Amino acid sequence: MTMTSRERVLAAVNRQTPDRTPRDFWAETPTMNRLYAHLGHRDEQRLLDDLGIDIARVEAVGPPEQTLPGGVIRNLWGEQYVHNATEWGPMREDVPGALAGAICEADLEAFPWPTPDCFDYSGLPAACDRAGDRAILYGFADVWQRPGLVRGWEAFFLDMAERPDWCRALSQRFADFYVEDYTRAQEAAGGRIDLFLLISDLGSQNGPLISLPMFRRMVAPYLKRVIDRIHHLGARVMFHSCGGIAPFIPDLIELGVDILDPIQPVGPDMQPAALKARYGDRLCFHGGIDMQRLLPLGSPEEVAAEARRYCETLGAGGGYILAPAHLFQPDVPAANILAMYGLPAR
Repeated sequence: MTMTSRERVLAAVNRQTPDRTPRDFWAETPTMNRLYAHLGHRDEQRLLDDLGIDIARVEAVGPPEQTLPGGVIRNLWGEQYVHNATEWGPMREDVPGALAGAICEADLEAFPWPTPDCFDYSGLPAACDRAGDRAILYGFADVWQRPGLVRGWEAFFLDMAERPDWCRALSQRFADFYVEDYTRAQEAAGGRIDLFLLISDLGSQNGPLISLPMFRRMVAPYLKRVIDRIHHLGARVMFHSCGGIAPFIPDLIELGVDILDPIQPVGPDMQPAALKARYGDRLCFHGGIDMQRLLPLGSPEEVAAEARRYCETLGAGGGYILAPAHLFQPDVPAANILAMYGLPAR
């Protein structure tokens, strides 16, 4: 029996066999420009329909970003970045954030921290209507990596050892914000949001960025607070972390993560067969199609074959959503994006 997109996604999340593997799509803006140039149109809904995408992303409207001297852009949190030019448009590169120069706790307190009052949620009902029968995903909550970007990674790692109270105070502010943000979003959407995204990159190419005991002290309590609220709101948690994060997966399951993204294939423990064997009865997986070598450098035939392998391995009996192992980057040929979803180059 043919399922709706929402039914297909929720079946996979519940580790039940859907009528086909559900699909998701996300891409950097320059990638979209390159893809649209290849397709000859700029109609996002048409693109998602053609690719058979089953998840729709909705968002509230936040305040505009500031442009500082030197072309540095600052968002409401104090993350700062510059734009680097590419053939297809500008790409973000992070620079030390607004609190990189903080020397005392008073500097943290003095920062103009945002509240959800600065967001406009009124457009969410219409956005949910436009999603049609797709599963709806909201948000970009982060309780550890984003504080690190605001503080500056080097300073933040030193703080975890030398001034752990600073890190806890920052993570608590972010957790407080996103608990309220997600609550307001679900209320505005009339309970129609199925998935909420929670992000904190815990891994590098070679393994974890921090120890498991440090994770349990400095990250897990704040993840748990947001995860519990998402479940209270009747939705599921998609947790995103790049890198080799195999040592954290049992703890993430215990914290209540429902979907693990992007399962970056950086080592034996992050390969699909190993993940399915160890955690397939407790997790749904999302992503995995290699963004570093395969998608930018492989042939469309190689990309299609790898997508089939992930669907067959991780999707056996449900529990997998096809997606790339990060946002599609501008160096990925349009033909390879189409091939990943089973479409011929045009």
